Amino acid sequence: MDDRKPFLRTSKTNESTFVRFNFSFDATTSFDERWGRAHSEDPGRKRDDRATYRRFKSVDDDLDNISRSSYETVSTRVNIESQSSIDSNGVKNGDGMSSSPPDVMSTKDANGSTIKFESLQNEEYENNLDVRERLYRNKSPSVIESHNVTLTWRDVNVFVKPPSRRCFRGPDPAIKPKQVLHNVNGLVKYGTLLAVLGASGSGKTTLLNSLTLRNQKTLDVTGDIRVNGVNVGRGIRNISAYVQQDDIFIATMTVREHLIFRAMLRMEKTITTQARLARVEEVIRELGLTKCIDNVIGWPGRTKGISGGEMRRLSFASEVLTNPPLLFCDEPTSGLDSFMAENIVQTLQGMAKGGRTIICTIHQPSSEIYALFDQVLLMAEGRVAFLGSSQNALNFFQQHGYVCPVNYNPADYFIMTLAVAPERRAECNDRIHRICDAFQETREAKEMEEETNVLRSCVKKASPVFNEAFSETSRYEASWCKQFVCVFKRCWLTSIREPNIIRVRFLQTMVIGTIVGLIFFNLTVDQPGVQNINGIMFILITEMTASSMFSAVTTFPLELPIFLREYGIGLYRTDVYFLSKSLSELPSFIIIPSLFIAIVYWMSGLYGTAKAFFICYGILILVVNTTVSFGLVVSCMSYSIDMALALAPPLMIPLFLLGGLLINVDSIPVYLSWLQYFSWFKYAFELIALNQWENIDNIGGCEVPNSSECVFPNGHVVMEYFGLQESNWNLDIYLMVTLMIGYRIIAFIILFIRARRSAA
Repeated sequence: MDDRKPFLRTSKTNESTFVRFNFSFDATTSFDERWGRAHSEDPGRKRDDRATYRRFKSVDDDLDNISRSSYETVSTRVNIESQSSIDSNGVKNGDGMSSSPPDVMSTKDANGSTIKFESLQNEEYENNLDVRERLYRNKSPSVIESHNVTLTWRDVNVFVKPPSRRCFRGPDPAIKPKQVLHNVNGLVKYGTLLAVLGASGSGKTTLLNSLTLRNQKTLDVTGDIRVNGVNVGRGIRNISAYVQQDDIFIATMTVREHLIFRAMLRMEKTITTQARLARVEEVIRELGLTKCIDNVIGWPGRTKGISGGEMRRLSFASEVLTNPPLLFCDEPTSGLDSFMAENIVQTLQGMAKGGRTIICTIHQPSSEIYALFDQVLLMAEGRVAFLGSSQNALNFFQQHGYVCPVNYNPADYFIMTLAVAPERRAECNDRIHRICDAFQETREAKEMEEETNVLRSCVKKASPVFNEAFSETSRYEASWCKQFVCVFKRCWLTSIREPNIIRVRFLQTMVIGTIVGLIFFNLTVDQPGVQNINGIMFILITEMTASSMFSAVTTFPLELPIFLREYGIGLYRTDVYFLSKSLSELPSFIIIPSLFIAIVYWMSGLYGTAKAFFICYGILILVVNTTVSFGLVVSCMSYSIDMALALAPPLMIPLFLLGGLLINVDSIPVYLSWLQYFSWFKYAFELIALNQWENIDNIGGCEVPNSSECVFPNGHVVMEYFGLQESNWNLDIYLMVTLMIGYRIIAFIILFIRARRSAA
């Protein structure tokens, strides 16, 4: 057999076409040059076969751009023999072929032996497999320099999974899954800006989530989704970016800091820091963020920052740092005025002209915005009503009796035509089904199916290589240490850039400490003073608990949406985020309580030695951090600050009541006594009381021994009365440390489970 290689097959109604070009080309040779060269070498070929030209030009664009973009000079030999010039009557076309119609499923080798097309095709793929391996194994799937990506989807059906019943019994079998997408097909080529239009509930966002394999916990997706003809599965996330509808950022970060943070964690490990910073500057210029580069992002309604349009462009900048060839946008113009919305779509148009494939859902675009899109995909009741250019959409609807009025926004007209009015549901559904069925018979639909088939068949044998290239070897681009440094730095900057909160906490601590110190000023150690001293010690524990608890429970709910989104795209690990947040806020949970302890301890006149003070100080700092650990459990359980603040008191009050001062621990009912072992109040009160009373040998009011007024002659009697044991000193410290660590572990597990579920 000769060494001439691949056959590419295109299908048309009752026709198969094979074309052979006998020449070699490098990665810089255009298709038109090769087409012309093939015919110049053989003047007998037909040059006016435009249908064949268009079909093979499309295949060439979809296939060769992949390899051509990966290496600048990759030499490949393509041999495509044209037999399409023989007409249906078998007339000889002048190139030496037989006058009878050829057997399109076979060919002849140099010895005249018949070779079946399928065997030749399979051998060709085997021979070229090493070339494809070089091209794709040496190309990172996460940062593809080329933007030449064609996305196809066929027979996509989506069902909403029924909700699970209580007590972990799984879904109710009586509730059938609701189908929201019905046999959806589509194709979008590189350099195309596609708008997905439709009425509310038509399936726009569901289609985007299905193509990116998101929300798999609630959606059951079937069908075939391919990139350049290859089924890459969840690996599509490695070559794509998803810009979600809502913009959420850390309000205290500047635009530059945010983009540098994303670049450090999301770009490839092999990219140098200088290259990352250069890419940040490039994206800033590309998306017009230069004027606000050093402005804080802000929080609408709370903290002044950049404008809504700038925030939307920042969302795009965050996702295109890795130069993804495929971009999905969910309602990119939502919440923006007409000028800002048009500006955003113009930005998308410029990105598409750079070679990216961009798909975005959009709700009621203006006529100016609608004109910016290259293609439109009209959705209605989970079906495709049309996919093609905007002008072809007008022609299609006009051919079926739906004429858009002059000077009327086509997008509004399409949405109104495909909407379902509640009072005319049957009529509207019938109209939608007629339009969707009619589109399946159009030239656009058939050509789309033909191109999809060609693209699938031509890379069929190379699919394992593609799948390996796009498979996820790791969710994270950055190492654990690099993640920790970047996330901790951001958490620390967030903490220190809220000076008003810090000032308020300092002022609150000083005021409350002074008031408590004045009330319990200079206590005397006598019989009535025993109760007062025990009271001030318990107040110290309670105040440390209350102030720390309500600071801790707000730690995660505010940033939870940001964390879940960044975890979902593989920016950093859960343990990195949890540890960074805990350590960055540790100074505030040491310095501020220290001020309160110093004020109250010396004003109240507790045991006045430096040793006793520092022991009390260490115990109360341990109380603060144990409380913070418990607060983090509540924080990780909560979906909002309101929920966290509502959960904290009922969970904390039982532990407070079992602390040992309000009720003797020996008097606690058996069925509740086990709760005292989870109460840091119990251990802290025992430790502080032992520190206060163990060195007091004489308590005033006992001048007459054994009198009724002499209840507590010394500190040891006080400890015995309240059930405090000196032998428990080390045990109490160990148990408090255990509670502090244990509660943090529980909080981390809760956060980890929530993160894994959200990323499913």
